[in-house]
Amino acid sequence: MEALHQTWQEKRDQYVPKSIGNGNRSIAASGQGATIIDENGAEFIDFAGAIGTMNVGHSHPKVVEAAKKQMDKITHPGFNVIMYDSYIELAARLSNLAPGAEAKKTALFNSGAEAVENAVKIARKATGRSGVLTFERGFHGRTNMTMAMTAKVKPYKHKFGPFSPEVYHAPYPYMFRRPASMTEREYEQHVIEELDLFLKTEVAPDELACIVMEPVQGEGGFIVPPASFVRYVAELCRDHGILFVSDEIQAGFARTGKWFAIEHFGVEPDLITVSKSLAAGFPLSGVIGKAEVMDAAGPGEIGGTYCGNPVACEAALAVINIIESERLNERAEWLGAKWEQYAGEWEKSYSWIRGTRRLGAMAAFEIVKADGLTPDPEKTARVTKKANEHGLLLLSAGVHGNVIRFLAPIVITEEELSKGVEKLEFVLKEIEGEVI
Repeated sequence: MEALHQTWQEKRDQYVPKSIGNGNRSIAASGQGATIIDENGAEFIDFAGAIGTMNVGHSHPKVVEAAKKQMDKITHPGFNVIMYDSYIELAARLSNLAPGAEAKKTALFNSGAEAVENAVKIARKATGRSGVLTFERGFHGRTNMTMAMTAKVKPYKHKFGPFSPEVYHAPYPYMFRRPASMTEREYEQHVIEELDLFLKTEVAPDELACIVMEPVQGEGGFIVPPASFVRYVAELCRDHGILFVSDEIQAGFARTGKWFAIEHFGVEPDLITVSKSLAAGFPLSGVIGKAEVMDAAGPGEIGGTYCGNPVACEAALAVINIIESERLNERAEWLGAKWEQYAGEWEKSYSWIRGTRRLGAMAAFEIVKADGLTPDPEKTARVTKKANEHGLLLLSAGVHGNVIRFLAPIVITEEELSKGVEKLEFVLKEIEGEVI
């Protein structure tokens, strides 16, 4: 088997471009729940969840069954050519899950970036405006439009321009890094004032079609904003006829203990983008929105060849049923509380672990230098590398690359969680003992 493993590594290097990153170079052979087995039989506890895609776990039997049944019927007739029931049923389920009393409609796509880009198209069509406002540290995808919306240059944007115009990046609160001289309330008000100033110096509100916000920033570092800021942005949108778009690609489908993270803030978005854990690994995304907004575009103006593939739709319907029947929103809160407890102990034991935060099971901490604040991306990289070497799939995040994020499947068992935590604690002790 070792020779086969080596062959796959050689083939990967020969035929797959180096631009495609690999956090772990083992070859996955099978997976169940929060455990992946490689081709040599080695076990990996998954704290990455395919970057937040596997909330219901790997190979959930109900997802597998739903996909197999659909494949026996028809794989892809193309919804634009002839309709099928799973697309319509999923659109109905998502529309009814979205927060707010107004009637909703849903359009399906393939990837998170595609959903975000189509949300922008819909917003521009509905408002007759072109401006798009996003936020510092936000991540929205790797297409030309979504690269423009993303606020991290390397590795996502460096030398890939020019980018789509009329995209602006506004201030977004980062409570862990607020000035020491400010209270939390003073800092919240300060960021709101900075946003007001931004709309005087960079772009006028009446030029904006939409404001696209991650209710919890993902790649930006799992940054949870204060409710006052989110509500202020929503009020700003209402006052100026701007559409509020909640980007739920990573935060949705029980990750934060709600169907959508925006529900924590008491805000009803005009549009919601979804993907990742929507279909448990099958390529599927969507835009859910107020019916009158979604109907602004005419027939054929929104869509694509593979959008809303029926196999993926059936998988998504199974995911929704699993979240409901297995009470995963409640379990996410339990799981996040467990992680917070562990991280709190690590903060006491290691001076270089700080800034633990979470919303539900969307949780993280930061790795910093001796001053307790300066990001330490080099040490963070050693933690994730050693974790992967010891059988724990672990990811970093953040503009400075110093955030350890927790994205384990919400169905992770207590045994799997304990195994993963033991592996991480071993790595932390090993890093603590290093002499650099």
